[in-house]
Amino acid sequence: MFCHDDKGKHIFGTVRVGERGQIVIPKQAREIFDINPGDTLMVFGDESRGIAIIKADKFHAFAVKMLKIFEDEPEPAPED
Repeated sequence: MFCHDDKGKHIFGTVRVGERGQIVIPKQAREIFDINPGDTLMVFGDESRGIAIIKADKFHAFAVKMLKIFEDEPEPAPED
């Protein structure tokens, strides 16, 4: 099963968790998100919302952009 909408949202179907806790990422998902053998993935979890998986290099690029915020001079606090 595979479906998507025009906003980049996808449903790739279901996967079964193996005895060692492993899953297979569906081929369509690997192709769309350019996930290849040897890639490192990060797994995040929110107990109320679920699990998210992101490629480590994409997260690293995001983190670098966030850290650049600290390079800028802080804006003065607004006066009351």
